[in-house]
Amino acid sequence: MSGTSEGPAPATELDRPTVTEGEIITSAGTEPPVLCSPSPPSYRSVFTAAPLAMAVVDREGTVTGANAALAGLLGRDPGTLTGAVAADLVDLASDARTWHAYREMLRGRRARLRCTRRLKHPEGHVLWVRVTVAPLPADDGGVLLSVADISDHRELQERLRHLRMHDPVTRLPNRTLFFERLTAALEAESYEESGTGRIGLCYLDLDGFKAVNDTLGHRVGDQLLAAVAERLRQCAENAARTGTPLVARLGGDEFALLVEDSTGTEQLADLAESLLDAIQAPFDLSGRRLSVSASIGVVERHAAGTTPTALMQAADTTLYWAKADGKSRWTLFDPERNAHRVTRQALASTLRPAIDRGEFALEYQPLVGMEDDRVHGVEALIRWHHPRFGTLTPNRFISLAEEDGSIVPLGRWVLRTACRQARDWQVEHPDGPPIFVSVNVAVRQVWDSDLVADVADTLEETGLAPQLLQLELTESAVMGSSGRPIQALKALSDMGVRIAIDDFGTGYSNLAYLSRLPVSVLKLDGSFVRGFQLEDRAAKASPADEVIVEAMVQLAHRLGLTVTAECVETSAQATRLRRIGCDTGQGWLYSRPVSPDRISELLGTPGVPGLQAGVGNP
Repeated sequence: MSGTSEGPAPATELDRPTVTEGEIITSAGTEPPVLCSPSPPSYRSVFTAAPLAMAVVDREGTVTGANAALAGLLGRDPGTLTGAVAADLVDLASDARTWHAYREMLRGRRARLRCTRRLKHPEGHVLWVRVTVAPLPADDGGVLLSVADISDHRELQERLRHLRMHDPVTRLPNRTLFFERLTAALEAESYEESGTGRIGLCYLDLDGFKAVNDTLGHRVGDQLLAAVAERLRQCAENAARTGTPLVARLGGDEFALLVEDSTGTEQLADLAESLLDAIQAPFDLSGRRLSVSASIGVVERHAAGTTPTALMQAADTTLYWAKADGKSRWTLFDPERNAHRVTRQALASTLRPAIDRGEFALEYQPLVGMEDDRVHGVEALIRWHHPRFGTLTPNRFISLAEEDGSIVPLGRWVLRTACRQARDWQVEHPDGPPIFVSVNVAVRQVWDSDLVADVADTLEETGLAPQLLQLELTESAVMGSSGRPIQALKALSDMGVRIAIDDFGTGYSNLAYLSRLPVSVLKLDGSFVRGFQLEDRAAKASPADEVIVEAMVQLAHRLGLTVTAECVETSAQATRLRRIGCDTGQGWLYSRPVSPDRISELLGTPGVPGLQAGVGNP
């Protein structure tokens, strides 16, 4: 009979100059092991009655004799075996490697062959056999073919593999099997033969699953995981287009759906939507009604050039975006967003060393009096001259510095550098009124360092008067604060340092609370100023913005505070702000942030500095 081969090519053991399972393996040209021919009557009876299925095969590959055990194993009439083609009986020609080795055996060029074959029994069941081919003595010629039934052993192996490759809670493929399938799907042979050459992945995580385990126990948690797994299976079966996606549990409450030969991002988006809808429907578990949601990272791309590691990194990053964007949603992988994340990580890893390497510098933007058009002060703005990414503004790295704590040494450097520069300007222009320098301070600087001591030491070191230093904190950082931050601000105010609230109007905007804080300056957020009339006379000003700004300025003045308007870009805006009563303005109308040398030039120029010194609007 001719067997059928299914699945991957069976394993084949070719010549090996070692002893395997008690059998002597010899190479071509050496004396083969002595095997008894079934020709003599004394041996023929042994051959016929042996429990091991055997057949004698001549050099042409034809069976010249077979015992009853082989006929019974293969489900054949014993009389039909003699004269049959041995290779057809046990499927030796189904793969080229085994077929070549078998032919070498028949020609006497190979010592021995052993392989495993999957055969189809005439009764319909699958039969796994171990086939061994060994040479007969030279006088007899040919080879002895023996066949052992290993179906039970193979079934046990498959059961053990299934247990090893599947999650016991959900019965889904586990991480090991998932990566085995993923690796196979990304191999060149796989994607070259597929219809699209693409691959997709939905990486899913349950929102708030830890709370279920903590409050209801792990038994209920496992029930929930099993119920989620069943819904994921159903979604995979219903969404199948080119094949059912592989659903796997990767660990904890993380699941993955692998779509081989995907048709594009639309297919993955539809699958992700169905997953969200399925999971959001309530679960009834042992009389408990639970509702959960999920966050899903979606990746879809060409299989060529993609590795399992790269695909999973992209999926993990995208899942993080879905969580960060509010959970209970799916997010598609965005290469540009990922590039920004990679850049952010690169900046974070080099930020602290950059302080020691001196890669930071300060630029200064004038704060101009609205009534006299004179420079009253400057705001110090930090720049990072990165050797790889060029000059970076604070919005690219300050949040990183706050996250890893490097804002403390960086803030000290800014404070010392700005105060030293302000003192230098004072010495350079002894005849004019001195200007103050405004330095931004992060809340973490107050919590993680002794800001009061740092300021006192800096003022003593540089010789700058305390009233010429202004510290800016954002409104959200100051409003509602208590304890150490407020104590530090009061101590600094008592020292004579000016305290300013930056970006005022975007947060609490609680002027009554400001009356209890040691604040002397409000800096109005630029969004209010942008609502004013621009140079275009046809445009109309927003009356609401102007009314709000005027009210804030009047109340601030009643509380003894001065007001600085940010983002002043046109003379029309400056005129309105002057009429409303703003004390100082800051923006491109007067000057962009410039180097210390340019500020020195402005200090020697009367009138509106930006327009007359050529450093304002381009």
